[in-house]
Amino acid sequence: MSAAIALHNVSAAYQRPVLIDIDLEVGNEVVAVVGRSGTGKTTLLRIIAGLVQPTSGTVDLLGVAPAVARRRKRIGFVAQDARLHPWRTVRENVTLPLEVNRSARTNGHVSPDEWVARMGLTDAIDSYPHQLSGGMRQRVALARSLVIDPEVLLMDEPLASLDELTREDLRDELLRLWESRTRSVVYVTHDIEEAVLLADRVVVIGGTRPARIRGEVPISLARPRTKREPRFYDLVQEVREHLE
Repeated sequence: MSAAIALHNVSAAYQRPVLIDIDLEVGNEVVAVVGRSGTGKTTLLRIIAGLVQPTSGTVDLLGVAPAVARRRKRIGFVAQDARLHPWRTVRENVTLPLEVNRSARTNGHVSPDEWVARMGLTDAIDSYPHQLSGGMRQRVALARSLVIDPEVLLMDEPLASLDELTREDLRDELLRLWESRTRSVVYVTHDIEEAVLLADRVVVIGGTRPARIRGEVPISLARPRTKREPRFYDLVQEVREHLE
């Protein structure tokens, strides 16, 4: 498996060290990153996206520097907060990346309206963010990230603020999207069960700051998965042991 994302000996610091000696490669798969609050999960994701410069080490994204991949619109980024523009409708929010990046207009194979439809939001296409539920706003944010047809999708706890039923629906939608067009996905979450439900591998970061990779758990369960799988909670416990 060739690596779309490759981090070698990466360390990062703000006023003090946050991450140290991170080695991580991601191919065409879903990799979940779990860890306690404050361990640097978001920093790791922002390093991959080229939004934070590491203090040492190298980061390669699709054969180029992350900043170059970002400028070429090869990266989609979904945050915990949908961050929609309140003065724009659903259609206008989803279309925004194509308006500000003319080169991206020819990259995608799916129109903004079709992405809205895939998210089950056609009836709300002319609605404004304040008229939507939290789950609907997050669907808009996901459609906005996918409209440029990114090869790498980075997700920072995108379902954390949603109720459990909405989270289940969006987890299923994420997997359907990944299976329809395989991408390299890095999914940050604090929810171990969610990580096991979604990922091909779970990477655990933690320890006394600066944090490092504590372990990795391959998830060999067939999809679609449920918590009733015989080995599901064994895998959850294996991830938890790396955290402890």
